[in-house]
Amino acid sequence: MTAPTSTAAARSGALKRRAGLLALAAVLAGADLGLKAWAERALPGAPVEGGLLDLQLAFNPGVAFSFAADAPSWTVIAVTALITTAVAVALWRTAPAARRVWGVSLAAILGGALANLIDRAPDGKVTDYLHTGWWPTFNLADVFIVCGGLLLVALSWRDDQPGPAEQ
Repeated sequence: MTAPTSTAAARSGALKRRAGLLALAAVLAGADLGLKAWAERALPGAPVEGGLLDLQLAFNPGVAFSFAADAPSWTVIAVTALITTAVAVALWRTAPAARRVWGVSLAAILGGALANLIDRAPDGKVTDYLHTGWWPTFNLADVFIVCGGLLLVALSWRDDQPGPAEQ
C-alpha cells in the first residue's frame, strides 16, 4: 500500500517541479517582453546613456551577432522554434531528477528563447535595447540565455552532474 502512495507523491513532486520551472521561464520571458515593449515606446531617437551600459533601441533580423540576418525570417523563426522546443523538452525530462540549479539554468534559457521567439514572430526581428559600445546591442532575453548556458557548462564539468534532486 505504501508503494502507490510514494509513487503518487513522486509524480506530484515531479509535476510541481516542472510547473515551477515552466512558471519561472514564463516570468523571465514576460520580464524581457515588457522591457522590449517599453524600449520600443521610450527609446526611439532618444537613447539613454548609462556609462558602461546604455539603453539604445535596435532591431536584429538575425540571431546572435546578427548571424543569418539575410536569411528568410521564416527560416530563423522555424529554427528558433525548434531549438526552443528542444530546451522545453530537456527541461521537462530532466526536471524531476536534476538539481534545482540545473532546472533553473534550463528555465533561464527557455525563458530567454521564448521571449525572443515571441518578439521575432510578428516581423522577423528581435528588439534589442542594451548597448555597451564595444559589444553588439542585446536584450535581457539574451542575458538569460547566455547565463543559463554558461551555468549549464559549469555544471556539466562537475563529476556528479546533473545529480538527484534530493541532494
